[in-house]
Amino acid sequence: MSCLVVSSTCSLLPLDSSLTRSTRSSKLGSSLSWQSSFPKFSIDIGSVISSPIVKKDSFIQAAWTRRSRGEAAKRPNKKSWKQRTDMYMRPFLLNVFFSRKFIHAKVMHRPTSKVISVATTNARDIRTNIPSLVDDEACRLIGKLIAERSMEADVYAVSYEPRKGERIEGKLGIVIDTIKEHGIVFVP
Repeated sequence: MSCLVVSSTCSLLPLDSSLTRSTRSSKLGSSLSWQSSFPKFSIDIGSVISSPIVKKDSFIQAAWTRRSRGEAAKRPNKKSWKQRTDMYMRPFLLNVFFSRKFIHAKVMHRPTSKVISVATTNARDIRTNIPSLVDDEACRLIGKLIAERSMEADVYAVSYEPRKGERIEGKLGIVIDTIKEHGIVFVP
């Protein structure tokens, strides 16, 4: 079955199979070209929207709604809107690492993974000047150095994302409080 366009609505008119190619081409057009080998039809969207089955609001809004649970289950690795935009809303991230022997802290630019400032008690100039590399005084020194070096790089606001089950207290709390005292704002 092939379609023939009659005005702006879709009309399906069957063509007789008894007609030869020449009589068919004279009815459809004077020349046979690649366009005449395809069925011709157009759909009027107004008639689709006005049908009782499809509501106008749901038809238009379908493209803007979020994914359904079933669709999310099919593609579990697709990131949500918050996950995709969070790195641009809070671009500078503080990362603090504590080992038994030293403390290491850095501020990174998340979209480009570029390190903005670094401070560690394992650095040659610091480890020779302080008695302990892991006590509270070392935490205060690391916080002060990170704040100064971040301000030199024109970074005045950072965010910190605690790891799973991690609380901001003890040595980590000392580092973060010292950074706040030296003029860096923490973005939630």
